[in-house]
Amino acid sequence: MTTGVRRRLTVEERRQQLIGVALELFARRSPDEVSIDEIASAAGISRPLVYHYFPGKLSLYEAALKRAAEDLADRFREPHEGPLGARLLRVMRRYFDFVDDHGPGFSALMRGGPAVGSSTTNALVDSVRQAAYVQILSHLRIEEPPARLELVVRSWISLAESTALLWLDGRHVPREELEVQLVQDFAALIAVGAAHDGPTAALLKPLLKDEPGDGPFADLVTRLVSLAA
Repeated sequence: MTTGVRRRLTVEERRQQLIGVALELFARRSPDEVSIDEIASAAGISRPLVYHYFPGKLSLYEAALKRAAEDLADRFREPHEGPLGARLLRVMRRYFDFVDDHGPGFSALMRGGPAVGSSTTNALVDSVRQAAYVQILSHLRIEEPPARLELVVRSWISLAESTALLWLDGRHVPREELEVQLVQDFAALIAVGAAHDGPTAALLKPLLKDEPGDGPFADLVTRLVSLAA
């Protein structure tokens, strides 16, 4: 009879384990409310051993939030195939999947606080916003947007973020409705921008040409027409 021997984790494996444990706890409570003792207990190691891998509480929080920020930024990646409205809707569904799964951590990261208000974590939040901005521009097939279009895209990213935070406070509106609404918000913002800016209008026309009659953009037009009837 042979006895299994537990393999000793490498330094990097242990660090990644602790980051994963911290993120699981952040999914239920704000990082400010999670102690090193809790993380150590959940990982099955002692408190001093946690400090062997991370020099302080903030460094572990920053490492965990860095992984979360990278995950959130990846939610904006989408193949450039099919109508723009459908692509954005898939992005919003993945975005809200993340928000739903990491509610307290997402809220703390975006709103700031003692554990997540360092220059490092602020830079992480900015990196998520920038990654989202670059991805949206890629779907618009443009690298150097006119000034008005840049304002539209960045404003929409801020709107998605604030909408998600408000939704977390009570979840009073079904998230599926908010996902569609945010895609339609994007259409409305870019339409207003196009109405005031020739370069944005020139960009908008070929994109709308491929939109199907049953897509989120067409649905917005139908709803607006019904309001004016």
